[in-house]
Amino acid sequence: MNYDVIVIGGGHAGIEAALASARMGVKTLMITILAEQIGASSCNPAIGGLAKGHLVREIDALGGEMGLCTDKTGIQFRTLNASKGPAVRGSRAQIDMDQYRIYMRTVVLNTDNLDVKQEIADGLIIEEGEVKGVTTQLGNRYTAAKVIITAGTFLNGLIHIGEKKQTAGRQGEFASVELAEYLRSLGLNIGRLKTGTCARIDAKSVDTSVMEVQPGDTPPPPFSFRTDKKTFNPKQLPCYVTYTNETTHEIIESNFYRAPMFSGQIEGIGPRYCPSIEDKINRFRDRPRHQIFVEPQTMDETEYYINGMSTSLPIDVQLEMIRSVAGMENAKIVRYGYAIEYDYVQPTDLKHTLETKKIKGLYTAGQINGTTGYEEAAAQGLMAGINAALSVQGKEPFVLRRDEAYIGVLIDDLVTKGTKEPYRMFTSRAEYRLLLREDNADMRLSHHAKALGLLDDVYMAKFEAKKAALEEALDFLRVNHATPTKEFLAKLDSIGAVKINDRTCWMDVIGRGEFDRAKLITLLPEFDKYDDEVMEQILVEAKYSRYIEKQQQQILHMDDMLKIKIPEAFAYKNISGLSNEIVEKLSTATPPTLFAASQISGVTPAALEIIHVHIRLAQKSKRG
Repeated sequence: MNYDVIVIGGGHAGIEAALASARMGVKTLMITILAEQIGASSCNPAIGGLAKGHLVREIDALGGEMGLCTDKTGIQFRTLNASKGPAVRGSRAQIDMDQYRIYMRTVVLNTDNLDVKQEIADGLIIEEGEVKGVTTQLGNRYTAAKVIITAGTFLNGLIHIGEKKQTAGRQGEFASVELAEYLRSLGLNIGRLKTGTCARIDAKSVDTSVMEVQPGDTPPPPFSFRTDKKTFNPKQLPCYVTYTNETTHEIIESNFYRAPMFSGQIEGIGPRYCPSIEDKINRFRDRPRHQIFVEPQTMDETEYYINGMSTSLPIDVQLEMIRSVAGMENAKIVRYGYAIEYDYVQPTDLKHTLETKKIKGLYTAGQINGTTGYEEAAAQGLMAGINAALSVQGKEPFVLRRDEAYIGVLIDDLVTKGTKEPYRMFTSRAEYRLLLREDNADMRLSHHAKALGLLDDVYMAKFEAKKAALEEALDFLRVNHATPTKEFLAKLDSIGAVKINDRTCWMDVIGRGEFDRAKLITLLPEFDKYDDEVMEQILVEAKYSRYIEKQQQQILHMDDMLKIKIPEAFAYKNISGLSNEIVEKLSTATPPTLFAASQISGVTPAALEIIHVHIRLAQKSKRG
């Protein structure tokens, strides 16, 4: 059977990869172990969070499905860091895990140009270093010009619960053993990572009345730019907060010897920023308690997810430690927590398109590239799907820069630096945070989606209208000025705004204080015509205009810098501040320009800046 693109896996990465490819008019096949598990959330029942929310907004702005699905199936919506600046705020939603999976499966099965096969891929068809298709355990051979592997934790997946081990990609599901061994045989740089999940508790056995209530925001903030905010009013359920205590810690500590991660049973490296409860107790023994979020998994509230208690301890210890927590004294475990080890491909083996360097036409996306999180996986899947389709169509690849999107930061970090632990996105990883906000993801990226055929004309008409309104407002604020007349100063005083002493650009007037819609309209009544979405953008752009301008100048500086030629026989070893690894790579590759150097795996923006400074010093020395 002939296809253009084959996607192996039906998780968050596989869904976005397959949908993007098919929607771009390319004949696509998804091969997945269980069709009913397309879109399953293996771990927590939530989408988004700090930095992760940025990724979801960017996926949405590029025509992906994750944001839309979250809005349709969400059961609580919040903005994290709401009291802080817009660059570090993060949208997060609890989802109904059952409905999320059903929604995604329905979309996949109803998408044109996309077929689904419930099989286990066990190998690839490769000819002269180029992928030609996929083989399965049922003996089927599917040919394709491009293959995207989004295997998640299924490659050689091994589950640990105490001393017990079982081969599985997720509890109760087959692992992909043959494909994992096949990838090793290709000479790809394969490593081993570990992640885990917590127990799920029968909701009837939990007393939430003694816990802190954590409600959703009112009004609820949707994820998708395509969701109508005016009509968006989903039913929201509360989450709850409780805490571990000294008894909990003693139970865990007294069973360290039975913990797979301490006994040597687990070899893979786990996520540093999402540790298991036993790791927390081991590393932070001086803390009297740790926060636990009790989160409903579905709208029916039949099970609670115990966020903050990820564990691979034996089942008797899991029950004892959970019952030591306030509100869970009578808890009944429906599903036990576990750790899972799995194979991953070192992402330095990849190009920025997520195509492997060794096998032409073979792409990888998601946890197979060493990341952790639904959002990081979906972002990679989208980009792999887009690039595979573009390659089939004979078009130029689509690569986002670090100054364009968090997706660009994510992929650049992976393919240039690699990872030895599960990679998680943080706002601190992005150099240009003020430019890469959640609220302006559509302004930054939707024009790309239109060109790729991933957003329809109806949405694009609304987007263009919003963009035109925003540009009109910002142009007015940049060009026009306010004068400190007695009448104007009285208006400023009435709204508690900072006074001006001279003729001042409107952008600076608004940027000086804490402005909201009402205050701005008091000064500029004509701005009342702009809706809340446009007004939000106006206020942010005005408040941070000087900082945004500075970051834009830094980007221009970087663009100019990358054009600079590197002298022949340039002595990298004489430059302090460069790692031995970077020196060795640059000395071997001898790149002709800083741009060529930037394309070498492991060469960071900081290293490029150091080299640039030394090139300038050498030039000055020659002139002197």
